[in-house]
Amino acid sequence: MAATAASGLQLASARPCIASSRRVFKAGAANLDANSKAVSWTKLASARNLSQSLEPFRRSFASSSIKFNKVVTRAMSESSENKPVSGLPIDLKGKRAFIAGVADDNGYGWAIAKSLAAAGAEILVGTWVPALNIFETSLRRGKFDESRVLPDGSLMEITKVYPLDAVFDSLDDVPEDIKSNKRYAGSSNWTVKEVAESVKQDFGSIDILVHSLANGPEVSKPLLETSRNGYLAALSASSYSYVSLLKHFLPLMNPGGSSLSLTYIASERIIPGYGGGMSSAKAALESDTKVLAFEAGRKNKIRVNTISAGPLRSRAAKAIGFIDTMIEYSIANAPLQKELSADEVGNTAAFLASPLASAITGAVIYVDNGLNAMGVGVDSPIFKDLNIPGDKH
Repeated sequence: MAATAASGLQLASARPCIASSRRVFKAGAANLDANSKAVSWTKLASARNLSQSLEPFRRSFASSSIKFNKVVTRAMSESSENKPVSGLPIDLKGKRAFIAGVADDNGYGWAIAKSLAAAGAEILVGTWVPALNIFETSLRRGKFDESRVLPDGSLMEITKVYPLDAVFDSLDDVPEDIKSNKRYAGSSNWTVKEVAESVKQDFGSIDILVHSLANGPEVSKPLLETSRNGYLAALSASSYSYVSLLKHFLPLMNPGGSSLSLTYIASERIIPGYGGGMSSAKAALESDTKVLAFEAGRKNKIRVNTISAGPLRSRAAKAIGFIDTMIEYSIANAPLQKELSADEVGNTAAFLASPLASAITGAVIYVDNGLNAMGVGVDSPIFKDLNIPGDKH
């Protein structure tokens, strides 16, 4: 990659302390609390020559006496050389990630790519074929430059963009009307099998696989009005596509690697308006995550997790038609009353892809300001006399 400095996200707690014994650079810290806004990219971390050794604990801890201070994110740069920093580094230097489903700069896929790059990983992306030309043109003309800026001031480099349509496993699965579609003209080797083969030929292996794509052609229809074709299309694009990706990329993944997908709380709760079989597709994705965690873990020591992310005002989400309402509902009812940032999901992905999450697999990780924990909507008039604390808007 173009950036020569190895980068990392620094998660630190003030007590107890694990110290790095070599050169580590510290620029500052930002407290994460219920009143904080989305973590600024300028406060993410970058580091060089992070030590592989950790000073052993010299105290024996009694469970009744341990107290942990607030977790903070420390921004690290070369400007504060030789100053020791407490904490655990998210260091993905030397790792390579393939993110399927990046077509613009404002969705979760982009945010995950950016956090992985900030932690030092090399970035490859797969972009839906009809969106490929616009995406590559925007990259080339610098339209995404502002959102490519990493904590150290460099721009995120995407080593290669691959055309991808994850609905099709191989060229034999592609119907003639798609092959002849002008939106696919000029692109080749874009089925899942072909993309995996291309990545293997170009780079040999990867360490991180991210599935950040979904599609439900009848998402605006209630389930009772959803056609069989619409239902199956949602499952094919949104859940089986992940099975196919992992199946074909697993032979390329280095042991100890990580695979991630994105899900939504509609998999387990009723979200009126999120129809067309999409809630069923997300439920299938979460179930498959557990099975894939077992199979990929036993076969190649790969960890498999999914992130259940809260609502985001992305271009893709706007297709549902009521994303603004869902964001307002979340702010009113979640334990943390703030709008979710795509960066917060990206940072969680970086953690799950790192050695710090080496024992986490088969898990659904909620990144939604705690909305998943709620049993009722506290903004309902029925609770008006309960004096429930909340931010003043």
